Amino acid sequence: MAELLAFLRRRLTGQYEVDEFGFDAELTDKVLLELIRPLYRHWFRVETVGAENVPGDSGALVVANHSGTIPVDALMLQVALHDDHPDRRAIRLLGADLVYRLPVLGHLSRKTGHTLACREDADRLLRKGELVGVFPEGFKGVGKPFSERYRLQRFGRGGFVASAIRAGVPIVPCAIVGAEEIYPKIGDLRFLARALGLPYLPITPLFPWFGPLGLVPLPSKWLIGFGEPIRTDEYAPGDADDPMLVFNLTDQVREVVQQQLNELRLRRGHAFPPFL
Repeated sequence: MAELLAFLRRRLTGQYEVDEFGFDAELTDKVLLELIRPLYRHWFRVETVGAENVPGDSGALVVANHSGTIPVDALMLQVALHDDHPDRRAIRLLGADLVYRLPVLGHLSRKTGHTLACREDADRLLRKGELVGVFPEGFKGVGKPFSERYRLQRFGRGGFVASAIRAGVPIVPCAIVGAEEIYPKIGDLRFLARALGLPYLPITPLFPWFGPLGLVPLPSKWLIGFGEPIRTDEYAPGDADDPMLVFNLTDQVREVVQQQLNELRLRRGHAFPPFL
């Protein structure tokens, strides 16, 4: 009770710190992570593999697959690195501009340490020694149909690789297994999505047929794996402007993540044990 009262006093009096990006570490630790941790621990029963591959006190770029129709995977990745990494690292995720055009979600994302997926923000965070996360598939990954589950989409133009080279930080490939099954996308309400300014509006076995109940994610079993870091400090910062080098390294990262996905999917087995 004393801790709670002290927390409320700091919030009401403004005696808390945020960084230049708006990250509020106390609010994230005491409120957001507490709210989503039950999903992580008890609903998805997430297990992490290879967390020791993520540097403990220096900058790095975590590159992960993206899926799930609604990007719950980003939140679970945040909990995984905070709770299951030996140094309890905070990850600064790079998000699409759509996120930051939404008044509530955009403000909350800034508060919890995330920022716009642009070169300037990525470079500044990496050079500060922060752990930065990126989902290069973007909406093509998170919104792909269930029939294409665990098949990586295109990794964009490799801007994340260029940022890692400029900062001289390692790239940590990350595979997330389990998110594909939480909202199996079997269709798309395209006309309504365009009217609302959304990249897609999914049809799942439960949504929109069951109304708000259809928004409850299915309790699939999750594994989050971190692979061995891919070094970039052997390159000069100017090499980030070499399109062929960036393309080849981007393709290498994509292949590693796809291989990790295949291995973790076999290791997990059925998505809904012991029912299937």
